[in-house]
Amino acid sequence: MSSQMTEMLKGTLEGIVLAILATQPAYGYEITARLRDEGFSTIVEGTVYAILLRIEKHGFVDVEKVPSEKGPPRKVYSINAKGREQLDGFWQTWGFLTERIAKLHTEHTRGED
Repeated sequence: MSSQMTEMLKGTLEGIVLAILATQPAYGYEITARLRDEGFSTIVEGTVYAILLRIEKHGFVDVEKVPSEKGPPRKVYSINAKGREQLDGFWQTWGFLTERIAKLHTEHTRGED
């Protein structure tokens, strides 16, 4: 992944993780696996866990400790009402940005003719 992609992704990963949790509760490794399945192959578990700690601290998720077959209990994260509000704001911001970027891209490619 290019450094440009990495930098752009840093600003959106929190919203992406909340979007994943909006579909179903999950623990850290499941979220990492889902991101990899979606093509974000270079994202490591440490990055996901840092995001989970941050969104837990901000009160966007509820956490339940669930017994694990191997090792200590797993922390399963579920998006809550405050998290859904944050996610709604993320999608509004995302829509605004993508519209403007698409417009600039169209103008740029038109100028190349």
